[in-house]
Amino acid sequence: MGKKKGKGAVELIALVCEETGIRNYTTTKNRRNKQEKLELMKYCPILRRHTLHKEGKIK
Repeated sequence: MGKKKGKGAVELIALVCEETGIRNYTTTKNRRNKQEKLELMKYCPILRRHTLHKEGKIK
C-alpha cells in the first residue's frame, strides 16, 4: 500500500543553509499548527559550524 499524494496536513520540507544555499536536511511540518516558515540552527558540514537553516521546497 502506497501513500496517497493529496494535500494532507503534514508536509515534507527541506532545510536550506542560509550561508551556502545547500539543502542539508529534510523534515516534516504540520501545516495546520505552523503557518510561518521554519528556521533552525543546524550543523552545516561544508562550513563545519552551526548556521541558520530556513525552510525550502524539495526539488
